Amino acid sequence: MLNQRFSDFNLECGTDEAGRGCLAGPVTASAIILPESFHLEALNDSKQVSENVRKKLKPLIENSCMTFAVTHIYNQEIDEINILNASMKAMQESILKLETTPNYIIVDGNRPIFSKLGLLKHKNGKVFTTEEIDLLKNIPNKSIIKGDSKYLSIAAASILAKTYRDEYMDKIHEEFPMYNWKKNKGYPTVEHREAIKKYGVTKYHRMSFRLFPEQLQLDL
Repeated sequence: MLNQRFSDFNLECGTDEAGRGCLAGPVTASAIILPESFHLEALNDSKQVSENVRKKLKPLIENSCMTFAVTHIYNQEIDEINILNASMKAMQESILKLETTPNYIIVDGNRPIFSKLGLLKHKNGKVFTTEEIDLLKNIPNKSIIKGDSKYLSIAAASILAKTYRDEYMDKIHEEFPMYNWKKNKGYPTVEHREAIKKYGVTKYHRMSFRLFPEQLQLDL
């Protein structure tokens, strides 16, 4: 049974990301605020439930929450600011998109959610305003190891991040079906890496990643 909330604040927001270890596509994050009455028996960390269950949970979560938001950080920005910063920025952007500003934030992991705010010199993606940075800095927050298996809001955010990212990968699969992103979602499977060897890279691949062990031998 997952915990309803971590803090005593009513507007506690949970946030999480998906796709951090992929070779292609965005890293995707969601932020969500749940009402105190929220309850879904099957809700758990997105990695612990099947794709079919995630798809069923998605509309239930969206229709039951107070507010939610989803953000994709695309591969060009990932290559520019690195995947850790991109993951954090995706969660930060999602928090800013919420219809209601939370008064507490819990995030899955062990790193502060608002480290390296702004990244003002990057060329790709959203540049935070001074007002947005100040707003985020003033919200108390807590990083919780394995938080997606402990708290409802983080678990709900993980489901939304995963399902929205999967939908995106299914869409670009139609453009490049030879990589089978509909199945592997951009993760470094043997099949995906063999396709990179055979067909080369696409505009969706993360060029800063080690695409396969023999990458130095690949003619890019």
